[in-house]
Amino acid sequence: MPVGSRPFAPFEWMLALRYLRSRRKETFISVVAAFSFIGIMLGVATLIIVMSVMNGFRSQLIEKILGLNGHMIVEAQDTPLTDFAAIAARVSAVPGVRAALPLVEGQALASGEITSSGVLVRGIRQQDLPLVPSIANNIQLGSLNDLTAQGGVVIGTRLATQLGLTLGSNLTLVSPRGNVTPIGVTPRIKAYPVVAIFEIGMAEFDSTFVYLPFVEAQAYFNLDDEASVVEVYLDDADAVDELRAPVEVAVDRQALVVDWQQRNVTFFTALEVERNVMFLILTLIVLVAALNIISGLTMLVKDKGHDIAILRTMGATRGAIMRVFFITGAAIGTVGTFAGLLLGVVIAANVESIRRFISRLLQTELFSPELYFLTQLPSEIDAGETIAVILMALCLSYLATLYPAWRAARLDPVEALRYE
Repeated sequence: MPVGSRPFAPFEWMLALRYLRSRRKETFISVVAAFSFIGIMLGVATLIIVMSVMNGFRSQLIEKILGLNGHMIVEAQDTPLTDFAAIAARVSAVPGVRAALPLVEGQALASGEITSSGVLVRGIRQQDLPLVPSIANNIQLGSLNDLTAQGGVVIGTRLATQLGLTLGSNLTLVSPRGNVTPIGVTPRIKAYPVVAIFEIGMAEFDSTFVYLPFVEAQAYFNLDDEASVVEVYLDDADAVDELRAPVEVAVDRQALVVDWQQRNVTFFTALEVERNVMFLILTLIVLVAALNIISGLTMLVKDKGHDIAILRTMGATRGAIMRVFFITGAAIGTVGTFAGLLLGVVIAANVESIRRFISRLLQTELFSPELYFLTQLPSEIDAGETIAVILMALCLSYLATLYPAWRAARLDPVEALRYE
């Protein structure tokens, strides 16, 4: 064995891989190495799965919330919003704006065949309803064309199920702000036929929203010839900052323009904080596994002191000894990281199927739509985040090998062989 052989020479790899294969008296060291491998694999896989699910949550919530609520809202200040048609036309002409829709909004009590429930009633023009993608693209029963013709309502699937309604059934709306009589204000009660049923996939929306013809909603809420708000849909949801000024100019009156980031700032900030904290917490799993590499290699160095001394007397350099033990520990970290990558990507890509299987197996609901808003467990693998997880795991694994490898390289062969 020549002195000063090139780094990572074949004999170094041979020795390192040999140390990974245990003999009977080295079983404990191999058990520690196995636990280190499993810890790194599970840590990397868990990080990828959790981050993918949280990315999926964020994407799905943004898509569904903005698909129904618009990216900006124009609210009247000082005077009623009677010029809603002109405002909608001007704002729609702004480059980057997909549509501007006048809406009448109000709360009411909806009654059906079974029970009653509080709902948010929205009045929308017939020509505008197809421009709301979450509604137009998710009609399960009926047709939007019947909304004006029959003076009916469009409701979500969960509301229909909850109230026991189907196409053609009558939905009764009760509003406390009804007619003014000599004895006071009486509740307004009116029944509307259900002409279409939609399913957005977000439980809160599917059980809350009721769409009425615009003119009918004006009459129902005593708004005469005015709208509650004008909702603005953009081509790019992230362009709200750039388009705020052009939209305010197009509104051309005293009004308050609020974008989706302002309306949902607490919600999405909480999601981002939770995501970052989960990343830090789950990184501890990989860190603990890396510490196991340190303990395992330290014991291996102590056990192989006789071998190290003989290698040094045969001409092996300190660098060669250090590289041997570095390769041993790095092999555990590298194989564990990429095994975790494979496991994490497979589970993240099939997380909804796995959820359904476990739910059927345990006969329980693991992902309640009423609690988590969505009807399916979403997952979205981000390539950049996945690469960051891999690099982080590899760095921790490689750093964990440095101290034991340094200890092995500093071993004095005279001291190691003194009592042999």
